[in-house]
Amino acid sequence: MTSPFGELTVIVNPHAGKRHVGEEIPELERTLRSRGLAYRLLRTEGPGDATRFAREALEAGGRFLVAVGGDGTVHEVVNGMFDGEGKPLIPDAVLGVVAAGSGCDFIRTFGLPGDATRACHHLTGDNTYPLDVGKITYTTEVGERAVRYFVNIAEVGLGAAVAARAERMSPRLGRSKYFVGFWLTLPRFKLAQVRAVAGRKTYEGSAYLVVVGNAQYYGGGMKISPRSYPGDGVLDVLIFKGPKSDSFTMLPKIYRGEHLPHDHVEEFRVKSELVVEADRPLPIESDGEVLGSTPVTFEVLAQPIQMKL
Repeated sequence: MTSPFGELTVIVNPHAGKRHVGEEIPELERTLRSRGLAYRLLRTEGPGDATRFAREALEAGGRFLVAVGGDGTVHEVVNGMFDGEGKPLIPDAVLGVVAAGSGCDFIRTFGLPGDATRACHHLTGDNTYPLDVGKITYTTEVGERAVRYFVNIAEVGLGAAVAARAERMSPRLGRSKYFVGFWLTLPRFKLAQVRAVAGRKTYEGSAYLVVVGNAQYYGGGMKISPRSYPGDGVLDVLIFKGPKSDSFTMLPKIYRGEHLPHDHVEEFRVKSELVVEADRPLPIESDGEVLGSTPVTFEVLAQPIQMKL
């Protein structure tokens, strides 16, 4: 049984999940061979490798890329699927995801397995889902503009500060790093004055956090954007206005996706472009990767690639 999309380019981050992903590679390869899938396996050694591998594979005529690891690996592979102008290198290229190591929030929206062996079974056949991709144009530390792409969740403000804090914490904490980082970051994070514009919709006022959702889950299982469907051509925007005391009552509901509607959360949907500015540079993250700061523009690219289900 071969894939209708050709040879799989399997991009593995062996250091993800406290290096547990590396330990799963032999079983991963055995499963691929048992399913009759032709593949080429590439191991990343540092930041940017997965993006480079993805780009080189597509430029060489490949079509089916498989990210093995967590959300960061998926993020890098997706960024290798686009050129500098926001166009896919290969129309309808296929993205497969094998969650391994400490897990992957992105695949939760699709109900895909959270372990490598069962996830490999979903790489066979021709079932795909047309996947939207978000484009972020943000400000770097030196004041230049840069572009990244995301498929899951992006944040401005508190959530990005939490992600930056979690990045510095011990990998022994695993997926709980975000939860611990949140409670360590919240007390010192100051309310910002934000202006968010999407078409005719404008929000001007105080905010701790702006969430831009393509899919639903992040932070180790929080269903932060429960109304998001990553193939509807829309980004869902949530602006959390505070107060900080909301965290004590809202956080348990966020894990269940039951926090909306809420008087202190502004909601709107973006069909083209969202611009976010603030009274101070606010940090930005997407798919768990810390980027730059505001001002930032988010755009939705409707269904430029396919997700393998």
